[in-house]
Amino acid sequence: MKKLAVLIALAGALSTPAWAATKTVTLSAPGMTCAACPITVKTALSRVAGVERAQVSFEKREAVVTFDDAKTTVEALTKATAGAGYPSTVKR
Repeated sequence: MKKLAVLIALAGALSTPAWAATKTVTLSAPGMTCAACPITVKTALSRVAGVERAQVSFEKREAVVTFDDAKTTVEALTKATAGAGYPSTVKR
C-alpha cells in the first residue's frame, strides 16, 4: 500500500513541471502597415500552443503575448509572426 501511495505522489509531481510559469513578452512587429495586419498577427500567435492571450496594437506596431513557458518559447512566437508575414523581435 505504501508503494502505491509513493507511486501516485511521484506521478503527480512529475506530471506538472514545478518550474512552469506564465510569462508575458512584448514583440515589435514593424511590418504591420494596415489596420487588418493585427488580426493576422493575433491569429498566428493564438494558434501557438501555450499562448493564453495576445493583444496586438497597430498604432504601436507591437504584440503583448502571455504564454505558458512550459508549452512554448519566445522563439516559437516570433516564428509564428514571421510565418504569417510579419517578422517580430522582442521589444526591450
